[in-house]
Amino acid sequence: MMKNTLGDLNNLLFAQLEKLGDDDLNGEEMDVEIRRAEAMAKVGEQIIKTGELQLKAMMHMDEYGYDRKKAVPEMLEVRGGGGELSVEVATGGS
Repeated sequence: MMKNTLGDLNNLLFAQLEKLGDDDLNGEEMDVEIRRAEAMAKVGEQIIKTGELQLKAMMHMDEYGYDRKKAVPEMLEVRGGGGELSVEVATGGS
């Protein structure tokens, strides 16, 4: 289950890469995994683009002195835990 962080997205994509490297997959199973990997990559790309847009908007607002609450968008929040930082990704799931 994803927690909606970029770290989770990264782990999910690497897990899919491992599935693609499974020598035990037959042709049909490999085709299914390839389609799944392509879909996951497309969704992942959109999640990253959304984060980049939010970051650019925040930087623009800071540069031009918009009078706004100094808060980081939820998607870009950095949370500490066990000496490790993760960037939260709000995707509407939980």
